[in-house]
Amino acid sequence: MKKTSLIILIAIIASLMFSACTMSASTPPPVTPTTNLSEIARQATETAIAKTPKVGDTQVPDETSVAGTEPTATSAVEVEPTATPAPTEDEGDSEIILEYPVPDSYTLHSGEHIYCLARRFNIFPEDIVDYNGYEYGTLLFPGDVILLPPNGRSYLGNRALQYHPADYTVVYGDTLYSIACLFGDVDPRSIAAANDLDIDQVLTPGTVLQIP
Repeated sequence: MKKTSLIILIAIIASLMFSACTMSASTPPPVTPTTNLSEIARQATETAIAKTPKVGDTQVPDETSVAGTEPTATSAVEVEPTATPAPTEDEGDSEIILEYPVPDSYTLHSGEHIYCLARRFNIFPEDIVDYNGYEYGTLLFPGDVILLPPNGRSYLGNRALQYHPADYTVVYGDTLYSIACLFGDVDPRSIAAANDLDIDQVLTPGTVLQIP
C-alpha cells in the first residue's frame, strides 16, 4: 500500500514538472518594446513629403482677421480725372466795366460833342479835331461819325466833371449818352449795366439812376 502511494505521488510530481516545462517552453516571456529610431525617421520623412506642395501648386495662406477691422480691398481703383468746373454766374449779377476799349470811330448821339468824347476816351480834344480835319467851330450833329486817333495824346486835366459813384435823377430830355457827358469820364454803357437798362432805352423823368 505504501509502495502504491509512493508511485502515485511520484507520478503526480512528474506530471506537474512536465506541465511547468511545457508552459515555459511554449509561452515566451513578455518583451519590453524598444524604440526603433530608423522606423521613426522613416515615418517622419513620409509625413514631411506628404505636406510639401508639389511643383506648380500655389500655397495660399489661411485668411486671418483682426477683430474690429475691415479687410482691405486689393483691387486697383480707377481714378477719374478731376474735371475743372465751369465758371458760374449768379443771376442778377452783371459785370460793370468802367473802361471800354477806344473804338476806331464813334457815332454821335444827342447831347454828345467832341469834348465829351475826349474826356470819355481819354484823348486830347485837339487831336480828334485834327484827325477828322475839322475847323474850329464846326457844328456836329447826332449821327455824325467821328474818327478817333489811335495814337492820340491823353486828355489834359481832370476828366471827371462830377463826383461819382453817385445817384442821378433823370430830367426831361436825358439819355444815357447825355448823362455820361455830364459826368465826363463815365461810359454810357457802364450806366446801363449798373441800372440793368438797354443802352438806347427811353428814360422817364424822376427816375433815379446809379452812376458807377
